Amino acid sequence: MSERTPSRRPAIFTIAPGLPFVDALALGILDRLGGRREALADVRVLLPTRRAARSLSEAFLRHSGGKPTLLPRLVPIGDVDEDEIILAEPSSDGATAPFDLPPAITPLRRKLLLTRLVRAFEGRNVPPDQAARLADELGRLLDAVAIERLSFAKLKTLVPEDYAKHWQATLDFLRIITERWPEILADEGAIDAADRRNQALDAQTKLWLDSPPTTPVIAAGSTGTMPATVALLAVVARLPQGAVVLPGLDRDADDATWKAILDPDRPAITHPQHAMAKLLDRLRVDRRDVASWPAPGFADAGLIETTPERSLVIAQALRPAAVPATPLPGAPLGRGMRGVRRVDCPGPEEEATVVALVLRQALETEGKTAALVTPDRALARRVAAELRRFGIEIDDSAGIPLAHTPPGAFLRLVARMAGENFAPVALLSALKHPFAALGRAPGEFRAMVRALEIAALRGPRPAGGLAGLRAALGTRDDELPGFLAAIETAADHIIDVTTRPLVALGDLVRAHIAFAERLATSDAEPGPKRLWHGEAGEAAAFFVSELVEAADALEPIDADRYPALFDALLEGHVVRPRYGRHPRLNIWGLLEARLQRPDLVVLGGLNECTWPPEAEANPWMSRPMLTAFGLPTPERRIGIAAHDFVQAFAAPEVVLTRAERVEGTPTVPSRWLLRIETLLRGSASETISRPGTWLAWQRLIDAPAAIQPSKPPEPRPPLAARPRRLSVTQIEVWMRDPYAIYARHVLGLNALDPIDADPTAADYGTVIHDALYAFVKAHPDRLPDDALARLIALGRDAFQPWVGRPVSAFWWPRFERIAAWFIEHEQERRTQIAQRFAEVKGRLVV
Repeated sequence: MSERTPSRRPAIFTIAPGLPFVDALALGILDRLGGRREALADVRVLLPTRRAARSLSEAFLRHSGGKPTLLPRLVPIGDVDEDEIILAEPSSDGATAPFDLPPAITPLRRKLLLTRLVRAFEGRNVPPDQAARLADELGRLLDAVAIERLSFAKLKTLVPEDYAKHWQATLDFLRIITERWPEILADEGAIDAADRRNQALDAQTKLWLDSPPTTPVIAAGSTGTMPATVALLAVVARLPQGAVVLPGLDRDADDATWKAILDPDRPAITHPQHAMAKLLDRLRVDRRDVASWPAPGFADAGLIETTPERSLVIAQALRPAAVPATPLPGAPLGRGMRGVRRVDCPGPEEEATVVALVLRQALETEGKTAALVTPDRALARRVAAELRRFGIEIDDSAGIPLAHTPPGAFLRLVARMAGENFAPVALLSALKHPFAALGRAPGEFRAMVRALEIAALRGPRPAGGLAGLRAALGTRDDELPGFLAAIETAADHIIDVTTRPLVALGDLVRAHIAFAERLATSDAEPGPKRLWHGEAGEAAAFFVSELVEAADALEPIDADRYPALFDALLEGHVVRPRYGRHPRLNIWGLLEARLQRPDLVVLGGLNECTWPPEAEANPWMSRPMLTAFGLPTPERRIGIAAHDFVQAFAAPEVVLTRAERVEGTPTVPSRWLLRIETLLRGSASETISRPGTWLAWQRLIDAPAAIQPSKPPEPRPPLAARPRRLSVTQIEVWMRDPYAIYARHVLGLNALDPIDADPTAADYGTVIHDALYAFVKAHPDRLPDDALARLIALGRDAFQPWVGRPVSAFWWPRFERIAAWFIEHEQERRTQIAQRFAEVKGRLVV
């Protein structure tokens, strides 16, 4: 700790998990100001995230009595920048310390620059999309090293001989990359965002050390997992009007538990109190000296405090394994588990429906709020979809992946269509998207696409490109040739670009977007207006503009790898709706839920490896290497997730849900559920409530009101509608499947060929049959002297529809061998045959 740290005893408080954090914080700040709301403008509150800042501002508004009120200056520590520092208190001479940091490099440009580095090291044979995903992992390593204030120079201290050869190769790769990266950043005139945040926090710390502010400064909600944050919290705690407010510190933990948490040899890193225990240790503060944050008027504000026994139960259940458990008496255990229910669902679909029903039921109570808290993004999307059946649009804090929105999906499909040279599946996927119109009315356009599908895209794949489609259409006199010509005109630029051997990424993106905009144009609106409209369109437009600006960071690539690269670059971009969501229901991730507490909380996805997350191996270093280098092991994420679980578990009403099977595979309940079960098992009188109502409702919600038994269909068409003649092969079909005869000959329905079907032996046999039929019909008696040449010529005519298709490269040489064999044997047989027929028709009248 700095020698200049203010000597005042640190003011550190905590808000118990049983209290709503932001509401208690707001009431406590008002109390410190003596109720003078006009003084709120002089208060600075440092919070972990922007969402926490928004939640605190809403808490102040809730407690303003409906009157206009000033708000404190809310600063998210995770996004602190120079604007926050400039407003610090001036020094004694009236000037603020200089603050001039290079800009942070944009995430997309950094990803492309790292992709280029990876390809330079691994060789150009690494596809750019795979290199981009490696660049993502490399970027996470750079951020982790910056956050922990480490240096890549420490890589030299890791002795390669101690590790397997693949780890040695990884260390060599990291040395090359990390030596080049600072040079690249210097050329860019930028720094990494994590490094910039560290420097900004350091600048703030230095300013407050040099000139402590005379107005209140409160740091709330942070657990101090970043060294730069710890240094800032140490200063804030000792400012004249400073205070640090921790979320859910367990001051009642016994000494054995605290000792196990901070054990220097084997610390309980997965314990929910581990991060705050380390923070207090760094601040040299005993947990017993941490006071409760005063929040008078809590009951008057209509807020509910969860019974203290709830925190006692969860603390006892999650105590370190090295500490012997102390059985809880039945009465405190019963009070602690009051309001907690658990639902084990057969699968993820049932779990999503149950959660939606729980949230919907909460709306029956006026003013009641509810939230789903889960790290399972698939569950969150399912619940949002289930709530739409009730007409409820719910706010999902994690947003919607841009790739799953209509504009993002359309851009991906257009890129794939061009990258795959207009192959049938890719072509139809893009042309059947709702945005596709090509200057026509959308309904008319889709009718033309369906006609093109029937005419040229069903069955074996035509020859490559739009030229192959033209050949497949042949000489038609309808609208389809003109429709295909319109597609070709709209795609002329991207066709030109993708036929080059190597293409600059910027050229590919511009051609891609120009084609997408032309394709999205309808008869009523221009393509850009349709494509970039709304929140998802704005997010897609921002992504594309950033990609065009950063595209020069990557060397030219093979055009056929562009669709996969576009998908890789699109990963991680999300759309967060700004309005139109339900005011009393939310879906939160763990970070967003940390400081918020609705009346009812559903903790969903409580399976091992989901919540808590799986401690995945680091792709760059083994666990011993991480420890030697100074980086935290993956298990630290489990401890942070455990703290979030404890905070959410303290809500007045809690529903715990999990799926017993996922994709048919049995799941393991979360370790926290098992711990709670074990604790309850020690008390014969207490068990967790497992209501079956919601599962029963889930089974009924899609069940029909009544099931009417139906007889098997008995089509009895009138005699006039029945077929009068059938081919021999269809007699077998008639006996096996009479409904197939009914569909074809009475209803006039014929089964369509699959799209992009693989050519079969039947297709090959048909071509051979057509060639031989034409030859025998042309020469029924004597063979000509150039019989083989004539058969080969007729074979070329029969193969004409297959020219340009890959399969013709296999079929044609085989036909040439068959033709030579056929002529040789036919010359011998012709002397013994009186008359020859290519086909003979016959019939049997019944």
